[in-house]
Amino acid sequence: MGEEKEVVSLESLSKKMDDFAKARDWEKYHSPRNLLLAMVGEVGELSEIFQWRGEVERGLPDWKEEDKVHLGEELSDVLLYLVRLSDACGVDLGKAALRKLELNAIKYPAPKQTDHCGGEHPSDTTKLKEDN
Repeated sequence: MGEEKEVVSLESLSKKMDDFAKARDWEKYHSPRNLLLAMVGEVGELSEIFQWRGEVERGLPDWKEEDKVHLGEELSDVLLYLVRLSDACGVDLGKAALRKLELNAIKYPAPKQTDHCGGEHPSDTTKLKEDN
């Protein structure tokens, strides 16, 4: 049988991070500024992993497993601080990210599809008709 992947939401990470900080009485240190600076430090650690490798292939096929594990840990540190920072600032990170994707789609529209003969793809002309 295959391994089932656990679905992790931003909300569950936020709750776990909040519980973690409360259990250690760290909330007093988790100001937006402190969280941002801590996250920047983690981004620096993440950068060090790539610093002298040059370009790397997608999927990191030439990397050792322990290097991939280390990468996952540093990526996680950045993500966890980002989630904690967004909570400290009262920003719904999931909604903000979806909104930003929508804005990027407007700012950087996908090129129109064409058929193999150089004409417009039928879905493009259908969309034009719907807009009018």
